Amino acid sequence: MKDFKKYFVIPATPEDVYLALTNPNTIHLWTGEVASMSTEAGSEFSLWEGSIIGKNIEFENNKKIIQQWYFGEQEEPSIVTIKLHEDKAGTSVELRHTNIPDTDYDDMVEGWIHAYFGSLIEFYEE
Repeated sequence: MKDFKKYFVIPATPEDVYLALTNPNTIHLWTGEVASMSTEAGSEFSLWEGSIIGKNIEFENNKKIIQQWYFGEQEEPSIVTIKLHEDKAGTSVELRHTNIPDTDYDDMVEGWIHAYFGSLIEFYEE
């Protein structure tokens, strides 16, 4: 199991970024895919047509999102924590993803950098 931590700067307010990460209609705008998402703790979510599935654990409005991502049978849960901080360029995003299976690590890192936050940054730069 491996952990990944990275910071991203998104040219939008923390409120806009939070909405883009939690509202299914807004997720659809920047991913081009239908999403199932709720800000209710304990609810299940699905992104990128089921490529990413998991459970929402905790939300702090416009500041923090904590989710469990599913990777099949795992002894320890894979936890994603996203913290949003106001920044002079918009929002500084602190991403921490723990307990990524070794076999999925490279794909996850690539996905976080290019597909997930790369797409979100492009969405707000346009």
